[in-house]
Amino acid sequence: MTQLTTDRLMEIIRECAGEGDPVAGDRSPEELEFTALGYDSLALLETASRLEREFQVSLEEEEFGLAKTPAQLTALVNRLLTEAA
Repeated sequence: MTQLTTDRLMEIIRECAGEGDPVAGDRSPEELEFTALGYDSLALLETASRLEREFQVSLEEEEFGLAKTPAQLTALVNRLLTEAA
């Protein structure tokens, strides 16, 4: 079973948003909220769709909405992968 890494998630988000690296200042980007990183809801919806296809998981809207940071979204996807195994 392939686990999602935060680095891979950030690659997917950048591809979906069509943007370069987010500016996180001196903080780690995986701990900042998506809005603070400059990602809007459209980029996140595209990211969710891509994650569902690539990792064969079903991201429920309510659970997905609770994942406010890349670290939280990575943990959610990996939990779903573990449950499906």
